[in-house]
Amino acid sequence: MVLTSLAQSFINEQKEIMSAKDSNGNPLSEGDSVQVIKDLKVKGSSTTLKRGTKFKNIHLTDNEEEVECREGKSTLVLKTCFLKKV
Repeated sequence: MVLTSLAQSFINEQKEIMSAKDSNGNPLSEGDSVQVIKDLKVKGSSTTLKRGTKFKNIHLTDNEEEVECREGKSTLVLKTCFLKKV
């Protein structure tokens, strides 16, 4: 029982320490909407994400500098330094 509460407190501390922030320093959370602040080339594809493209319902990853977004049927991993919260 004690081990479970210690593990839970450790997980809560890690969530507080690791928080994703957008290019303006605003905290990002699961399900937020974000907007691309500059044109980005997509690796492995000939497409480009244009400035102003909006993504809804983002998913936070283990890395605080990256978020997962969906565009159509594909999933993209974007760096938070190129995003702003909408």
